[in-house]
Amino acid sequence: MKDRRYNILVLGDGGWGTALAILLHNNGHKVTLWSKFPEYAEYLRRHHENTKFLPGVKIPHDISIIPGNIKSEIRNPKSEIVVMAVPTQYCRSVIKELPPLCRVPIVSVAKGIEQKTLKRPSQIIKEVLKTNTVAVLSGPSHAEEVARRLPTSVVVASKDQQLARQLQLIFMNEYFRVYTQGDVVGVETAGAVKNIIAIAAGIVDGLGLGDNAKSALLTRGMVEIARLGEAMGARKETFFGLAGIGDLITTCISPHGRNRAVGLRLGKGETLKHILASMEQVAEGIWTTKAALKLAKQYKVEMPITGEVYNVLFKSKDPKKAVYSLMTRKPKAEN
Repeated sequence: MKDRRYNILVLGDGGWGTALAILLHNNGHKVTLWSKFPEYAEYLRRHHENTKFLPGVKIPHDISIIPGNIKSEIRNPKSEIVVMAVPTQYCRSVIKELPPLCRVPIVSVAKGIEQKTLKRPSQIIKEVLKTNTVAVLSGPSHAEEVARRLPTSVVVASKDQQLARQLQLIFMNEYFRVYTQGDVVGVETAGAVKNIIAIAAGIVDGLGLGDNAKSALLTRGMVEIARLGEAMGARKETFFGLAGIGDLITTCISPHGRNRAVGLRLGKGETLKHILASMEQVAEGIWTTKAALKLAKQYKVEMPITGEVYNVLFKSKDPKKAVYSLMTRKPKAEN
């Protein structure tokens, strides 16, 4: 199966979608990259570089770049696998453009929770397309490093283990190692909620609170992620793997992280409105914060860090006061 070459459609021209398109092309597959915006698709075709989202990395000339009509690309030439690389809040609208009852395997690489429905990306895909051929790829994997062939390890999760193994072989190479597992709930929950903790980590850095504070934040943040995930039916061990602690560490320390960058700017005194107005890319953690708090209430899970991030983002709470609130909570046992 490793020698099989597939027609693969990557939906989303952001940094991660572009990096995965290049990765799959390097693995010998025929890749088409879809952009929602015709003008930018034409720019990518002319310059073969995603200067907005992945500067300094050349896009191979034989990667097809298309705008607009996804349905025609699914049919002719027939795409055999679709990679969903659009932000979670736009996932539903893009998926609706796929043909009804599409049976092509869909691989979601989005890390978020839909605000209105509180659904994870794989749930949105299943609901809209009425399909079970869905997998999730996640882990510590910044696009800037993957595109430059730096060693990266991730997991692909699916209820269908045969599909997971198939995708493992399609994506894996000498610099991109892929593990399989079946805990879709855990992998997606970890990927989504860690972005909230990354905003908090950026605030810690912006305030100059030091390594002790950041280490404690990551540790207690993982407790919150695992609490919510387990309440939703995930396996506890998932949160101690690549999709959990692995992705959390990378997102909270890397200069590439968009969510950490938002927190850093908040910690230095900027307003969310000003930050959003200056951003080209989407920081999923901002919107996931609202959804995660609703889920916490629904599942009766305590998530104090998430609550304070919400207060800073949407209630204009001073970040220093948010830290004070966390540090002066009622004494308790570690659990």
